[in-house]
Amino acid sequence: MYLHRLVLSFITCFALTSLRATDRPNLIIVLTDDQGYHDVGFNGCTDIPTPHLDGLAADGVKFTDGYVSFPVCGPSRAGLLTGRYQDRFGFTTNPSIDPSNPQSGLPLEEETIAQLLRKVGYKNAIIGKWHMGTHPNFHPHQRGFDHFFGFLAGGLNYFPEMLTLNDLSEVKRKWHWYSMKLERDGETIEIDAYLTDALTDAATAFIDQQAKAKNPFLLYLAYNAPHAPLQATEKYLDRFTHIQDEKRRTYAAMVSSVDDGVGRVMETLRRNGIEEETIVFFLSDNGGSSKNASNNNPLKGWKSDLFEGGIRVPFAMQWKGTIPAGQVYCEPVISLDIFGTIAAITEVQIAQERPLDGVNLLPYLTGESDDSPHDVLFWRKWEQNAMAIRKGSVKLVAKANRQNDNFARYDLSEDIAETINLRWKVSGKENQSLLDTWETWNAQLKDRIFPTLGNDNWWER
Repeated sequence: MYLHRLVLSFITCFALTSLRATDRPNLIIVLTDDQGYHDVGFNGCTDIPTPHLDGLAADGVKFTDGYVSFPVCGPSRAGLLTGRYQDRFGFTTNPSIDPSNPQSGLPLEEETIAQLLRKVGYKNAIIGKWHMGTHPNFHPHQRGFDHFFGFLAGGLNYFPEMLTLNDLSEVKRKWHWYSMKLERDGETIEIDAYLTDALTDAATAFIDQQAKAKNPFLLYLAYNAPHAPLQATEKYLDRFTHIQDEKRRTYAAMVSSVDDGVGRVMETLRRNGIEEETIVFFLSDNGGSSKNASNNNPLKGWKSDLFEGGIRVPFAMQWKGTIPAGQVYCEPVISLDIFGTIAAITEVQIAQERPLDGVNLLPYLTGESDDSPHDVLFWRKWEQNAMAIRKGSVKLVAKANRQNDNFARYDLSEDIAETINLRWKVSGKENQSLLDTWETWNAQLKDRIFPTLGNDNWWER
Protein backbone atom coordinates (compact mmCIF):
# COMPACT_ATOMS: atom_id res chain seq x y z
CA MET A 1 0.00 0.00 0.00
CA TYR A 2 2.80 2.39 0.91
CA LEU A 3 4.67 1.66 -2.33
CA HIS A 4 1.43 2.11 -4.32
CA ARG A 5 0.82 5.54 -2.78
CA LEU A 6 4.47 6.49 -3.30
CA VAL A 7 4.22 5.66 -6.99
CA LEU A 8 0.95 7.59 -7.33
CA SER A 9 2.49 10.58 -5.58
CA PHE A 10 5.53 10.48 -7.88
CA ILE A 11 3.33 10.27 -10.98
CA THR A 12 1.22 13.20 -9.80
CA CYS A 13 4.23 15.37 -8.97
CA PHE A 14 5.78 14.58 -12.35
CA ALA A 15 2.55 15.43 -14.18
CA LEU A 16 2.11 18.73 -12.36
CA THR A 17 5.75 19.68 -12.93
CA SER A 18 5.30 19.03 -16.63
CA LEU A 19 2.15 21.18 -16.67
CA ARG A 20 3.92 24.08 -15.01
CA ALA A 21 6.63 23.86 -17.60
CA THR A 22 4.13 24.00 -20.45
CA ASP A 23 0.44 24.83 -20.39
CA ARG A 24 -2.04 24.74 -17.54
CA PRO A 25 -4.91 22.25 -17.89
CA ASN A 26 -8.17 23.16 -19.53
CA LEU A 27 -11.13 23.13 -17.17
CA ILE A 28 -14.73 22.08 -17.72
CA ILE A 29 -17.49 22.24 -15.11
CA VAL A 30 -20.71 20.55 -16.22
CA LEU A 31 -23.57 21.51 -13.91
CA THR A 32 -27.08 20.13 -14.17
CA ASP A 33 -30.14 21.61 -12.47
CA ASP A 34 -32.31 19.70 -9.98
CA GLN A 35 -30.98 16.27 -10.99
CA GLY A 36 -31.67 13.47 -8.53
CA TYR A 37 -28.85 11.70 -6.70
CA HIS A 38 -29.94 8.34 -8.11
CA ASP A 39 -30.52 9.59 -11.66
CA VAL A 40 -27.16 8.60 -13.13
CA GLY A 41 -25.98 5.12 -13.92
CA PHE A 42 -22.90 5.50 -11.73
CA ASN A 43 -25.22 5.92 -8.74
CA GLY A 44 -27.36 2.92 -9.66
CA CYS A 45 -30.02 4.31 -12.00
CA THR A 46 -31.50 1.62 -14.29
CA ASP A 47 -34.40 3.31 -16.10
CA ILE A 48 -32.35 6.24 -17.48
CA PRO A 49 -29.15 5.15 -19.26
CA THR A 50 -26.35 7.72 -18.86
CA PRO A 51 -23.41 6.06 -20.64
CA HIS A 52 -21.39 9.24 -21.14
CA LEU A 53 -21.71 10.42 -17.55
CA ASP A 54 -20.90 6.90 -16.41
CA GLY A 55 -17.85 6.92 -18.66
CA LEU A 56 -16.69 10.17 -17.11
CA ALA A 57 -16.90 8.63 -13.64
CA ALA A 58 -15.29 5.37 -14.78
CA ASP A 59 -12.34 7.22 -16.30
CA GLY A 60 -11.87 9.25 -13.12
CA VAL A 61 -13.54 9.28 -9.72
CA LYS A 62 -17.08 8.97 -8.42
CA PHE A 63 -17.76 10.84 -5.18
CA THR A 64 -20.32 8.95 -3.12
CA ASP A 65 -20.54 11.76 -0.55
CA GLY A 66 -20.40 14.77 -2.84
CA TYR A 67 -22.27 17.81 -1.55
CA VAL A 68 -23.28 21.28 -2.63
CA SER A 69 -23.23 24.25 -0.28
CA PHE A 70 -26.98 24.97 -0.51
CA PRO A 71 -30.06 22.98 -1.55
CA VAL A 72 -31.37 25.58 -4.04
CA CYS A 73 -29.98 26.84 -7.36
CA GLY A 74 -28.75 30.40 -6.83
CA PRO A 75 -26.82 30.12 -3.57
CA SER A 76 -25.37 26.77 -4.63
CA ARG A 77 -23.99 28.34 -7.81
CA ALA A 78 -22.64 31.34 -5.89
CA GLY A 79 -20.67 28.96 -3.69
CA LEU A 80 -19.39 27.01 -6.67
CA LEU A 81 -18.25 30.14 -8.51
CA THR A 82 -16.41 31.63 -5.52
CA GLY A 83 -15.17 28.59 -3.61
CA ARG A 84 -16.66 30.14 -0.48
CA TYR A 85 -19.75 29.49 1.59
CA GLN A 86 -22.16 31.92 -0.05
CA ASP A 87 -23.59 33.11 3.27
CA ARG A 88 -20.22 34.75 3.93
CA PHE A 89 -21.40 37.42 1.49
CA GLY A 90 -25.15 37.33 2.15
CA PHE A 91 -26.26 35.22 -0.85
CA THR A 92 -28.72 33.32 1.32
CA THR A 93 -31.45 32.45 -1.20
CA ASN A 94 -32.42 32.95 -4.85
CA PRO A 95 -32.20 36.68 -5.54
CA SER A 96 -34.73 38.86 -7.31
CA ILE A 97 -33.96 39.15 -11.01
CA ASP A 98 -34.87 42.84 -11.06
CA PRO A 99 -32.50 44.25 -13.71
CA SER A 100 -32.53 47.67 -12.02
CA ASN A 101 -31.30 46.40 -8.62
CA PRO A 102 -27.50 46.73 -8.25
CA GLN A 103 -27.48 44.64 -5.05
CA SER A 104 -29.43 41.64 -6.33
CA GLY A 105 -26.67 39.29 -7.37
CA LEU A 106 -23.18 38.00 -6.63
CA PRO A 107 -21.41 40.85 -4.78
CA LEU A 108 -18.79 42.59 -6.87
CA GLU A 109 -16.11 42.29 -4.19
CA GLU A 110 -16.24 38.49 -4.49
CA GLU A 111 -13.86 37.01 -7.04
CA THR A 112 -15.27 34.39 -9.38
CA ILE A 113 -13.32 31.45 -10.67
CA ALA A 114 -13.27 33.12 -14.09
CA GLN A 115 -11.80 36.33 -12.70
CA LEU A 116 -9.14 34.26 -10.97
CA LEU A 117 -8.19 32.31 -14.08
CA ARG A 118 -8.11 35.37 -16.30
CA LYS A 119 -5.01 36.45 -14.34
CA VAL A 120 -3.08 33.52 -15.78
CA GLY A 121 -4.26 33.71 -19.35
CA TYR A 122 -7.36 31.53 -19.43
CA LYS A 123 -10.20 32.16 -21.86
CA ASN A 124 -13.46 31.66 -19.99
CA ALA A 125 -16.97 30.85 -21.14
CA ILE A 126 -20.29 30.30 -19.44
CA ILE A 127 -22.78 28.41 -21.55
CA GLY A 128 -26.30 28.20 -20.09
CA LYS A 129 -27.80 29.43 -16.84
CA TRP A 130 -26.22 32.37 -14.98
CA HIS A 131 -28.59 33.24 -12.07
CA MET A 132 -26.00 35.53 -10.44
CA GLY A 133 -27.88 38.78 -11.10
CA THR A 134 -29.41 40.56 -14.08
CA HIS A 135 -28.22 44.12 -13.39
CA PRO A 136 -25.41 45.09 -15.83
CA ASN A 137 -22.97 45.07 -12.88
CA PHE A 138 -23.41 41.31 -12.58
CA HIS A 139 -23.21 40.36 -16.24
CA PRO A 140 -20.83 37.44 -16.92
CA HIS A 141 -18.61 39.76 -18.98
CA GLN A 142 -18.08 41.81 -15.80
CA ARG A 143 -17.26 38.69 -13.76
CA GLY A 144 -14.37 37.26 -15.73
CA PHE A 145 -16.12 35.46 -18.59
CA ASP A 146 -14.99 36.26 -22.11
CA HIS A 147 -17.92 34.48 -23.73
CA PHE A 148 -21.55 34.14 -22.65
CA PHE A 149 -24.16 32.10 -24.45
CA GLY A 150 -27.28 31.54 -22.38
CA PHE A 151 -29.70 33.31 -20.09
CA LEU A 152 -29.40 35.46 -16.99
CA ALA A 153 -32.42 34.29 -14.99
CA GLY A 154 -33.00 31.05 -13.12
CA GLY A 155 -35.06 29.11 -15.64
CA LEU A 156 -36.13 28.94 -19.26
CA ASN A 157 -38.45 27.10 -21.61
CA TYR A 158 -36.76 24.45 -23.74
CA PHE A 159 -38.58 24.81 -27.05
CA PRO A 160 -37.30 27.67 -29.23
CA GLU A 161 -40.77 28.74 -30.34
CA MET A 162 -41.59 29.51 -26.70
CA LEU A 163 -38.74 32.03 -26.37
CA THR A 164 -40.41 35.27 -27.39
CA LEU A 165 -39.26 38.06 -25.05
CA ASN A 166 -36.41 40.29 -26.17
CA ASP A 167 -35.67 41.94 -22.86
CA LEU A 168 -36.59 41.72 -19.16
CA SER A 169 -38.47 45.01 -19.61
CA GLU A 170 -41.13 42.93 -21.42
CA VAL A 171 -41.81 40.75 -18.36
CA LYS A 172 -45.40 41.26 -17.14
CA ARG A 173 -45.85 38.54 -14.51
CA LYS A 174 -44.02 36.03 -12.36
CA TRP A 175 -42.11 33.36 -14.31
CA HIS A 176 -42.69 35.29 -17.55
CA TRP A 177 -38.88 35.44 -17.88
CA TYR A 178 -38.97 31.75 -18.82
CA SER A 179 -39.90 33.07 -22.28
CA MET A 180 -36.75 35.15 -22.70
CA LYS A 181 -34.68 34.70 -25.83
CA LEU A 182 -31.09 33.68 -25.37
CA GLU A 183 -28.16 36.04 -25.28
CA ARG A 184 -24.82 35.67 -27.01
CA ASP A 185 -22.25 38.19 -25.77
CA GLY A 186 -24.71 41.04 -25.32
CA GLU A 187 -26.81 40.27 -28.38
CA THR A 188 -30.32 38.81 -28.16
CA ILE A 189 -30.52 35.81 -30.48
CA GLU A 190 -33.01 33.23 -31.62
CA ILE A 191 -32.25 29.52 -31.68
CA ASP A 192 -33.87 26.78 -33.71
CA ALA A 193 -32.82 23.79 -31.59
CA TYR A 194 -34.00 22.25 -28.34
CA LEU A 195 -32.36 24.29 -25.56
CA THR A 196 -30.09 21.55 -24.20
CA ASP A 197 -28.85 20.76 -27.70
CA ALA A 198 -28.26 24.45 -28.44
CA LEU A 199 -26.15 24.78 -25.28
CA THR A 200 -24.12 21.73 -26.26
CA ASP A 201 -23.58 23.18 -29.75
CA ALA A 202 -22.24 26.38 -28.20
CA ALA A 203 -20.00 24.44 -25.79
CA THR A 204 -18.39 22.29 -28.46
CA ALA A 205 -17.85 25.33 -30.70
CA PHE A 206 -16.05 27.11 -27.84
CA ILE A 207 -13.80 24.10 -27.24
CA ASP A 208 -12.93 23.91 -30.93
CA GLN A 209 -12.07 27.62 -31.02
CA GLN A 210 -9.83 27.50 -27.97
CA ALA A 211 -8.12 24.28 -29.02
CA LYS A 212 -7.31 25.80 -32.40
CA ALA A 213 -5.91 28.93 -30.73
CA LYS A 214 -4.09 26.77 -28.15
CA ASN A 215 -5.58 28.80 -25.28
CA PRO A 216 -6.05 27.27 -21.84
CA PHE A 217 -9.77 27.59 -21.15
CA LEU A 218 -12.52 27.32 -18.58
CA LEU A 219 -15.89 26.11 -19.82
CA TYR A 220 -18.70 26.43 -17.30
CA LEU A 221 -21.47 24.44 -18.97
CA ALA A 222 -24.50 25.18 -16.82
CA TYR A 223 -27.36 23.16 -18.29
CA ASN A 224 -30.93 24.10 -17.38
CA ALA A 225 -32.06 20.48 -17.56
CA PRO A 226 -33.74 18.73 -15.87
CA HIS A 227 -35.18 21.79 -14.09
CA ALA A 228 -38.87 22.47 -14.72
CA PRO A 229 -40.74 22.97 -16.98
CA LEU A 230 -40.70 19.33 -18.05
CA GLN A 231 -40.25 19.63 -21.81
CA ALA A 232 -38.51 17.26 -24.21
CA THR A 233 -38.46 16.50 -27.92
CA GLU A 234 -39.61 13.25 -29.48
CA LYS A 235 -36.00 12.40 -30.24
CA TYR A 236 -35.40 11.91 -26.52
CA LEU A 237 -38.90 10.86 -25.45
CA ASP A 238 -38.81 7.92 -27.88
CA ARG A 239 -35.96 6.41 -25.88
CA PHE A 240 -38.20 5.93 -22.85
CA THR A 241 -41.40 4.27 -24.01
CA HIS A 242 -40.82 1.75 -21.21
CA ILE A 243 -41.52 4.45 -18.60
CA GLN A 244 -45.27 4.71 -18.08
CA ASP A 245 -45.30 7.74 -15.80
CA GLU A 246 -45.45 10.74 -18.14
CA LYS A 247 -43.53 13.08 -15.85
CA ARG A 248 -40.79 10.54 -15.22
CA ARG A 249 -40.59 9.80 -18.94
CA THR A 250 -40.11 13.47 -19.81
CA TYR A 251 -37.62 13.91 -16.99
CA ALA A 252 -35.69 10.89 -18.28
CA ALA A 253 -35.63 12.38 -21.76
CA MET A 254 -34.22 15.62 -20.37
CA VAL A 255 -31.46 13.80 -18.48
CA SER A 256 -30.69 11.80 -21.61
CA SER A 257 -30.26 15.00 -23.62
CA VAL A 258 -27.67 16.17 -21.08
CA ASP A 259 -25.90 12.83 -21.28
CA ASP A 260 -25.74 13.12 -25.06
CA GLY A 261 -24.33 16.61 -24.61
CA VAL A 262 -21.60 15.42 -22.27
CA GLY A 263 -20.75 12.72 -24.78
CA ARG A 264 -20.36 15.34 -27.50
CA VAL A 265 -18.18 17.50 -25.24
CA MET A 266 -15.88 14.57 -24.47
CA GLU A 267 -15.70 13.62 -28.13
CA THR A 268 -14.74 17.20 -28.98
CA LEU A 269 -11.88 17.00 -26.49
CA ARG A 270 -10.70 13.73 -28.02
CA ARG A 271 -11.00 15.03 -31.58
CA ASN A 272 -8.79 17.99 -30.65
CA GLY A 273 -6.31 15.76 -28.82
CA ILE A 274 -6.76 17.55 -25.48
CA GLU A 275 -8.67 15.10 -23.29
CA GLU A 276 -5.66 14.38 -21.06
CA GLU A 277 -4.99 18.12 -20.83
CA THR A 278 -8.51 18.80 -19.52
CA ILE A 279 -10.05 18.39 -16.06
CA VAL A 280 -13.79 17.70 -16.20
CA PHE A 281 -16.13 18.04 -13.22
CA PHE A 282 -19.76 16.94 -13.25
CA LEU A 283 -22.40 17.58 -10.59
CA SER A 284 -25.94 18.83 -9.99
CA ASP A 285 -26.58 22.20 -8.34
CA ASN A 286 -28.78 20.59 -5.68
CA GLY A 287 -30.79 17.45 -5.08
CA GLY A 288 -33.71 16.37 -7.21
CA SER A 289 -36.96 18.28 -6.89
CA SER A 290 -40.19 16.73 -5.66
CA LYS A 291 -41.87 18.44 -8.63
CA ASN A 292 -39.86 17.06 -11.55
CA ALA A 293 -40.13 13.26 -11.06
CA SER A 294 -36.49 12.91 -10.02
CA ASN A 295 -35.19 10.12 -7.78
CA ASN A 296 -32.96 10.80 -4.77
CA ASN A 297 -32.94 7.25 -3.42
CA PRO A 298 -31.72 6.16 -0.97
CA LEU A 299 -31.58 9.66 0.45
CA LYS A 300 -34.18 11.49 2.48
CA GLY A 301 -35.66 14.75 1.23
CA TRP A 302 -35.63 16.91 -1.87
CA LYS A 303 -34.37 20.15 -3.30
CA SER A 304 -34.56 22.89 -0.63
CA ASP A 305 -34.09 20.38 2.22
CA LEU A 306 -31.00 20.12 4.41
CA PHE A 307 -31.56 16.38 4.55
CA GLU A 308 -29.21 14.43 2.30
CA GLY A 309 -31.63 14.47 -0.62
CA GLY A 310 -31.34 18.23 -0.88
CA ILE A 311 -27.57 18.62 -0.63
CA ARG A 312 -25.90 15.34 -1.67
CA VAL A 313 -25.68 15.18 -5.46
CA PRO A 314 -24.30 13.07 -8.30
CA PHE A 315 -20.66 14.16 -8.49
CA ALA A 316 -17.73 12.95 -10.62
CA MET A 317 -14.35 14.19 -11.83
CA GLN A 318 -11.92 13.13 -14.55
CA TRP A 319 -8.33 14.07 -15.33
CA LYS A 320 -6.96 11.33 -17.52
CA GLY A 321 -3.31 10.54 -16.97
CA THR A 322 -3.20 12.31 -13.61
CA ILE A 323 -6.12 11.00 -11.51
CA PRO A 324 -6.17 7.18 -11.49
CA ALA A 325 -9.34 5.88 -13.13
CA GLY A 326 -12.08 3.80 -11.56
CA GLN A 327 -12.01 5.37 -8.12
CA VAL A 328 -14.94 5.46 -5.73
CA TYR A 329 -14.16 8.13 -3.16
CA CYS A 330 -16.25 7.99 0.00
CA GLU A 331 -14.97 10.87 2.13
CA PRO A 332 -17.19 13.98 2.15
CA VAL A 333 -16.37 16.59 -0.49
CA ILE A 334 -18.24 19.72 -1.50
CA SER A 335 -18.75 21.80 -4.63
CA LEU A 336 -16.54 24.52 -3.12
CA ASP A 337 -13.62 22.15 -3.63
CA ILE A 338 -13.81 22.62 -7.39
CA PHE A 339 -12.54 26.19 -6.96
CA GLY A 340 -10.02 25.04 -4.34
CA THR A 341 -8.63 22.38 -6.65
CA ILE A 342 -8.40 24.68 -9.66
CA ALA A 343 -6.76 27.46 -7.63
CA ALA A 344 -4.10 25.06 -6.37
CA ILE A 345 -3.37 23.53 -9.77
CA THR A 346 -3.10 26.89 -11.53
CA GLU A 347 -1.18 28.43 -8.59
CA VAL A 348 -3.15 31.66 -8.71
CA GLN A 349 -2.86 33.80 -5.60
CA ILE A 350 -6.04 33.99 -3.47
CA ALA A 351 -6.88 37.28 -1.76
CA GLN A 352 -6.16 37.03 1.97
CA GLU A 353 -9.34 38.88 2.86
CA ARG A 354 -11.44 36.26 1.01
CA PRO A 355 -9.95 32.86 1.92
CA LEU A 356 -11.44 29.82 0.25
CA ASP A 357 -13.58 27.26 2.03
CA GLY A 358 -12.94 24.74 -0.73
CA VAL A 359 -9.77 22.63 -0.70
CA ASN A 360 -7.54 21.01 -3.30
CA LEU A 361 -8.86 17.49 -3.86
CA LEU A 362 -5.93 16.26 -5.89
CA PRO A 363 -3.75 14.95 -3.02
CA TYR A 364 -6.66 12.85 -1.77
CA LEU A 365 -7.34 11.36 -5.19
CA THR A 366 -3.77 10.45 -6.04
CA GLY A 367 -2.85 8.76 -2.76
CA GLU A 368 -0.65 11.59 -1.57
CA SER A 369 -2.89 12.08 1.50
CA ASP A 370 -4.88 9.58 3.56
CA ASP A 371 -6.69 12.30 5.48
CA SER A 372 -10.23 13.50 4.86
CA PRO A 373 -10.45 16.73 2.84
CA HIS A 374 -12.73 18.30 5.48
CA ASP A 375 -13.00 17.94 9.24
CA VAL A 376 -16.48 19.39 9.11
CA LEU A 377 -19.02 20.70 6.57
CA PHE A 378 -21.73 23.30 7.24
CA TRP A 379 -25.07 24.41 5.83
CA ARG A 380 -27.42 27.24 6.71
CA LYS A 381 -30.82 28.41 5.48
CA TRP A 382 -31.04 31.91 6.88
CA GLU A 383 -34.67 32.57 5.96
CA GLN A 384 -35.87 29.44 7.76
CA ASN A 385 -33.29 29.62 10.56
CA ALA A 386 -32.34 26.06 9.59
CA MET A 387 -28.96 24.40 9.99
CA ALA A 388 -26.94 21.28 9.31
CA ILE A 389 -23.44 20.15 10.15
CA ARG A 390 -21.54 16.99 9.21
CA LYS A 391 -18.44 15.84 11.11
CA GLY A 392 -17.16 12.44 10.10
CA SER A 393 -20.27 10.33 9.61
CA VAL A 394 -22.30 12.26 12.20
CA LYS A 395 -24.82 14.83 11.03
CA LEU A 396 -27.00 17.24 12.98
CA VAL A 397 -29.88 18.91 11.15
CA ALA A 398 -32.68 21.30 12.11
CA LYS A 399 -35.30 21.97 9.42
CA ALA A 400 -36.21 25.34 10.94
CA ASN A 401 -36.09 27.41 14.12
CA ARG A 402 -32.85 25.88 15.34
CA GLN A 403 -33.03 27.82 18.64
CA ASN A 404 -36.10 25.77 19.57
CA ASP A 405 -33.91 22.74 20.26
CA ASN A 406 -35.57 20.71 17.53
CA PHE A 407 -32.51 19.21 15.79
CA ALA A 408 -31.99 15.57 14.89
CA ARG A 409 -28.78 13.52 14.88
CA TYR A 410 -27.92 10.82 12.34
CA ASP A 411 -25.04 8.45 11.70
CA LEU A 412 -24.74 8.46 7.92
CA SER A 413 -22.39 5.48 7.87
CA GLU A 414 -25.22 3.31 9.21
CA ASP A 415 -28.28 5.32 8.17
CA ILE A 416 -27.83 7.13 4.88
CA ALA A 417 -31.62 7.61 4.67
CA GLU A 418 -31.68 9.57 7.97
CA THR A 419 -34.44 7.47 9.49
CA ILE A 420 -33.10 6.91 13.03
CA ASN A 421 -32.72 9.97 15.22
CA LEU A 422 -29.83 9.26 17.60
CA ARG A 423 -30.08 12.53 19.45
CA TRP A 424 -31.19 10.96 22.70
CA LYS A 425 -28.70 8.06 22.51
CA VAL A 426 -25.62 10.23 23.02
CA SER A 427 -24.70 12.71 25.69
CA GLY A 428 -25.99 16.24 25.47
CA LYS A 429 -22.37 17.34 25.62
CA GLU A 430 -21.59 15.59 22.32
CA ASN A 431 -24.49 17.26 20.57
CA GLN A 432 -23.71 20.63 22.09
CA SER A 433 -20.13 20.45 20.87
CA LEU A 434 -21.33 20.15 17.29
CA LEU A 435 -23.92 22.90 17.77
CA ASP A 436 -21.22 25.18 19.20
CA THR A 437 -19.00 24.46 16.20
CA TRP A 438 -21.84 25.40 13.88
CA GLU A 439 -22.59 28.59 15.86
CA THR A 440 -18.94 29.65 15.64
CA TRP A 441 -19.14 29.27 11.86
CA ASN A 442 -22.53 31.01 11.71
CA ALA A 443 -21.10 34.05 13.51
CA GLN A 444 -18.87 34.67 10.46
CA LEU A 445 -21.81 34.90 8.05
CA LYS A 446 -24.03 37.71 6.78
CA ASP A 447 -27.77 38.15 6.58
CA ARG A 448 -29.47 38.37 3.20
CA ILE A 449 -28.35 41.39 1.16
CA PHE A 450 -31.03 41.51 -1.56
CA PRO A 451 -34.77 40.99 -2.19
CA THR A 452 -35.75 37.38 -2.75
CA LEU A 453 -36.95 35.94 -6.04
CA GLY A 454 -40.33 35.00 -4.62
CA ASN A 455 -41.09 38.23 -2.77
CA ASP A 456 -40.18 40.94 -5.26
CA ASN A 457 -42.76 41.80 -7.94
CA TRP A 458 -40.35 44.22 -9.58
CA TRP A 459 -42.17 44.18 -12.94
CA GLU A 460 -45.15 45.94 -11.33
CA ARG A 461 -42.98 49.00 -10.70
